[in-house]
Amino acid sequence: MTEKPDRRIRKTKAAFAKALLTLLDEKPFKKITVTDIVTYADVNRGTFYKHYQEKEDLLDEVIADVLADLEVAYRDPYEKMTPFSIKRMTPAMVKIFDHVYAHKLFYKQAIDDKFRPGFQNQLCDAIKRIALRDFATVLKQSNANPELHASYQAHAIFGLIVYWAQSDYAYTPAYMSEQLLQIVHPDTSFTT
Repeated sequence: MTEKPDRRIRKTKAAFAKALLTLLDEKPFKKITVTDIVTYADVNRGTFYKHYQEKEDLLDEVIADVLADLEVAYRDPYEKMTPFSIKRMTPAMVKIFDHVYAHKLFYKQAIDDKFRPGFQNQLCDAIKRIALRDFATVLKQSNANPELHASYQAHAIFGLIVYWAQSDYAYTPAYMSEQLLQIVHPDTSFTT
């Protein structure tokens, strides 16, 4: 019986998140009100306040949820291949673009800098932290400086995400995964 309330809460929170992300197309975050959010979500104001004290709490939760999912998507190939080898990776193993596509409205708003000043740097830093954590797994025999490598990797991946979002997701996630692998390991050919 506990599954129904949890599912209902998830649906309600998803409606609030979608409302917030959609409203960001119309006006800056500062000008969005709780009334705007609940009206768009078609949920009463009291329900909003059961879950959040203010709209910033909703935004913080949306960001935290997406960043947690980003980490899962990013780390997926490293956790499923032991020992890890970039040469053995296939486009299907790269999950980061599936993640971005599943959260494309979030990434569109993030790239358009609609959340808060400096959020793009926060997103890049999150990718860098994940890359740094996996450095020992990925580059066991590398003499590269882990901080520099993680920074390079984070900005390169973020650059691909930015390009993809700005092109209105003109390519499939599978194509983007294939292209990433072509970039990091150009002498490999894939058939998708």
